[in-house]
Order: sequence, then C-alpha cells, then structure tokens
Amino acid sequence: MESHERNASEKEYDGEKPSGTIGQSNSSEDPITAAQTSNVNVKLATLTRKKWIMTSSIFFAISVIFLILSIIGNTSKKRFIRSTYFLKLDLANIIPASTPGDIVLVNSLARSLGLHDFYQVGIWNFCEGYSNEGVTNCSKPKARYWFNPIEILLQELLSGATIALPADINKILDLLKLASNVMFCFFLAGVCMNFVSIFVAPITLYSRWWSLLFSIWTFLAALLTTVATLIVTAMSIIFVKVAASQPGLNIGAKIGKQFFAFMWTASAFSILGLLIHLCLMCCCASRRDIITGRKKSKSINHDVVAEEKKRQALPNFKNFAENIPKFRKKNTIEVS
Repeated sequence: MESHERNASEKEYDGEKPSGTIGQSNSSEDPITAAQTSNVNVKLATLTRKKWIMTSSIFFAISVIFLILSIIGNTSKKRFIRSTYFLKLDLANIIPASTPGDIVLVNSLARSLGLHDFYQVGIWNFCEGYSNEGVTNCSKPKARYWFNPIEILLQELLSGATIALPADINKILDLLKLASNVMFCFFLAGVCMNFVSIFVAPITLYSRWWSLLFSIWTFLAALLTTVATLIVTAMSIIFVKVAASQPGLNIGAKIGKQFFAFMWTASAFSILGLLIHLCLMCCCASRRDIITGRKKSKSINHDVVAEEKKRQALPNFKNFAENIPKFRKKNTIEVS
C-alpha cells in the first residue's frame, strides 16, 4: 500500500496529472486575439473611419455649395448673385477709330457710341450696364454659352462708328468658344458627381474595395472641377492680357474676385475629399477588416481586452499554487 502511494506521489512530482483532471487547451490561438475578434464592438472599432467619411461628405457638400454659387452667378437680379461673374470689360473710356459726324457726347464715350459702359460675363450669359446705373440688361441664360465680345460690340455700335480690333482676334474667339463649351460641361459634371459623393461616401465604411472604387469616382469629380476652374482662370487671364495689349482701344478688363473665390474653394474641398478616401484605402479599419480579423482598429474595445487579461491571470496563479507541495492534494489509492 505504501508503495502504491509512493508511485502516485512520484507521478505528481514528475508533472503527470491523475486521471480525471481537466488540463488547459494547448491551442496555439492567442486567447486575447480570439476575445477581440468575438467580443469587439464593430461600431466602436470603425469609429475613426466613420468620422473621416463624415468629414469627406461635409467637404463634398461645401464643394457643391460653392460650385452652385459659381454656376448660377450673373443669372439673378439679386445683388449677391449678379456680382458673381468671372470677367468684366470696362468700355467707358473706349477710343474709337472713327465716329459718325452727328455723334452726341453723353456721360461716357461708350454710351456716345451706342455701347454700354461695362459687360460682365458668367457661365450662362452676360450682363451689361452703365457706371451710374448699374446693370440694365442681361442676356437669356443659355447652355454652353460663350461670350463673343466682337459680335456684341458690332451689334451695338452706332452706324458709322468703328473700333480697331486685334489682328488675331478670330483665333482667340475660336479658342474661347471651345474652352467655354468644355468648361460648361465640366462644371455641370463636377457639381453632379460631388453631389452624389455626399450620399455614396458612407459605403466605404464596409470595405477597402469600396474605398478603391469610390476613390476613382472622387478623382474624376475633383479632376473635372479643377480642370473647369483652370479653364475659366486661363480664359480670364487671356482676356485681361488682350485688353491690356491694345492701348489704342483703352479697354479695361478685370476678373471677378468673388467668382474665383467660390470656384477655387469648391475645387479645394473636392480635392480634400479625394485625399481622405485615398488615405482610407490603407488606413482606418473597415467593418470587413474587423469582422474577418484582417486588421485590428486602435479604437477597439479595450475594456473587453482588459477583462480577458484579468480573467486569464487567475488560472495562472492557481496553477502556480498547485505546484507548491504543501498546497498539492495527495492522491491516495486504496488497494482492495
């Protein structure tokens, strides 16, 4: 009997467990990782990504607002809208090449020749007026409108009056017509795509593949908006330089600061929205990343992980205590 007790005791000291004892699993899976995958709050884990998506939607909304303000500029009688134009020609002090014999001098040379003091140009139409009266008339808004100053001036000049025109004016007008048509189409496409982006952006919360596709979409939207902005900028600069290169005409030209502020602000926020979604392709865990365990978010529920660590610490202490001889229960084997 004593020999049997001795053998059982030796087995315990050798690390062997008696039959009926339940041992710990030897699974190689990290228990903390398993707890994170099964118990993590997906909404909390994707919170950072969600915040950036919401920020991008706000940027797209701002872009749409300023694009609309740019597009509808010069089309309404309201002063704020009427003052939104991308180019203004000042003909108040124009010097004609010849004048009719019965010309009557009025407030300005332009009015004496049958012209208006200024012409301001928007995307849809142009407006004309006098320095002391403001805008007196606007043309009917027209899709793919392009401003032909020569045609307008020749129609309004009094019979017998002429003005000297640049030699290469026809080439400039052909280029202006093409640029105006492209600009008009790009602006409308840009505002529509940015508007759609406001509501489609949340789909990128679910997967990085959606971020890739949406980034292509936002790239096209930002590209169209920026190219249209560059075209308007180039057109306005060309007009100003052509007017300045003809000192004999004494025509003034200036760009509309309000229009350009709206236009470039819209382009900037469209580009910022694009940059956010380019970053989301490689940063911030998506719902699919969390559910499949491919990526762990820094915003994961740390309370769950801490509780899991605490729960695992107790069995480890118990196992340590059981290895001490005075706490170990001796197994006795009765021999019949």
